[in-house]
Formats: sequence, C-alpha cells, structure tokens
Amino acid sequence: MGMSSLKLLKYVLFFFNLLFWLCGCCILGFGIYILIHNNIGALFHNLPSLTLGNVLVIVGSIIMVVAFLGCMGSIKENKCLLMSFFFLLLIILLAEVVLAILLFVYEQKLSKSVAEGLTDSIQRYHSDNSTQGAWDSIQTFLQCCGVNGTKDWTNGPPASCPSDPEAKGCYVKVKEWFQFNFLYIGIVTICVCVIQVLGMSFALTLNCQIDKTSQSLGL
Repeated sequence: MGMSSLKLLKYVLFFFNLLFWLCGCCILGFGIYILIHNNIGALFHNLPSLTLGNVLVIVGSIIMVVAFLGCMGSIKENKCLLMSFFFLLLIILLAEVVLAILLFVYEQKLSKSVAEGLTDSIQRYHSDNSTQGAWDSIQTFLQCCGVNGTKDWTNGPPASCPSDPEAKGCYVKVKEWFQFNFLYIGIVTICVCVIQVLGMSFALTLNCQIDKTSQSLGL
C-alpha cells in the first residue's frame, strides 16, 4: 500500500463511521423525544428503567461514541483512537454473540418471564399512569388486546383495544411476527455483524499502514 491507498482507506473508514454517527444521533434524538413526551412507560414493574426511550438513548449514545472514535481516529490517523475503536467494536461484537447464545439457550424461560411480567403489568393498568400509557400505545399501534387476548382484561378491555372481541393478544402477535420474519431478522443481524467486522478490519489495516508509512518516512 502506498500513500494513495492509505488516503483511500482513511476516507472510507471516515465516511463509514460518519454515517453511523448520524444514525446514532437520530436514535438518540428519538429516544430523548420519547422520554420528554413520556408516550411509552415501563411495562415491567421489576425493571422500571426498561423503557423504549431509555433503550434508544443508550443504544444511540454507544453508536455515537464508537463512530466518533472511528471518525477522529481515521481522519487524524491517530493510532490510539483507532485501537480504541477496534476494541470497542470487538467488545460489542462479543456481547452480541453472548446475548444471542443466551437468548437461544434460555428462550423458553425468557418467554415465560416476559408473559408473566406483561400479565402482572395489566393488573396495574388503572393504578399506574405510565403503565396505562404504555399499554394504550402498544394496543393502538399493534391493533392487539392484552397479553394473550381480550380475556386478560377481567374488568373489560380498555378503549385502546380493537373492537373485535376475538382480537389477538399483543404478546401473541409480537411472537408470531418474530417467527414469521425470523429469516429477515437473521439476515439483518448477520449484516450488522459483517459491518462491524469490516470496521474492525479497516481500523486494524489503517493502524498497520500508519506504522509502515511512518517507518518509510523515518518518523
């Protein structure tokens, strides 16, 4: 690789990370919007911080930090920033692999816990405004009712439920959607992992090329 190849690799990595930084900004902004307007609260009483807004803020912040390191490390040809970018991507990739394995191994147990948590939150529908807002938003958006169906609402389904008495439960509907789109979800997940590996490869290659260029120039 010569100087021209180094510049090409540098700008490819820069624009690659700039795109992801902008995506991170959008995710973070959407998460903050949800938190401010408090449209969707917590559905799980034992995990009050597990809301859509909080998740989006955390994910958006992580993407922005990692992408910023990649942008600055590549454009400034800073080895420290490039290696920080590399190791952060590696940690995230390993965490994703571990999470995927845990989800596969404990699928039944997790499914049961989620169903129980949602059923428990229905009991707090009339006493907790946050839970009420979450259920109303989800039922209106997905056109579903309760966890497994309208029978989950012992005092009668709320106005946010569809008028159809045989409407599917939200948990059932989401589970069916995941099963139907499992192939597409898998493809997207693999693409994300491939992009991360490419980012790591570019960062490592650029880091090595900076060393070689410095040695050739006698720096």
